[in-house]
Amino acid sequence: MSDVATCGAFFRLRLGSEGREHFEAAFLNTRHQLIAVERLFSGTLDGAEVHPRVVVQRALALNAAAVLLAHNHPSGNPEPSAADRALTARLKAALGLVEVRLLDHFVVTAGEAASMAARGWV
Repeated sequence: MSDVATCGAFFRLRLGSEGREHFEAAFLNTRHQLIAVERLFSGTLDGAEVHPRVVVQRALALNAAAVLLAHNHPSGNPEPSAADRALTARLKAALGLVEVRLLDHFVVTAGEAASMAARGWV
């Protein structure tokens, strides 16, 4: 989990071909080594309800220092929506309260992965 391209490809392979939206988190230690990857929420064709409290609980339970987030867009359009950006801001704030860094949030399709951090949105 050392660079944007690798992380994007990792999540694209896990989520890109799914027919409904799923939200996953990769929990990392202080050296940004992978502790665990978990599918935390699943939804419908165009959305999944994500609860920041659950993401924070899992980060604390795993003693994670940092988190990478990802969800897929079954529509095939990797462009993050306004709702995606707002959720990312809420998750960053919630994780920050317990000193867990949000490193990136990826929106993936079968062929592409969009990094919100690369766009300056994290």
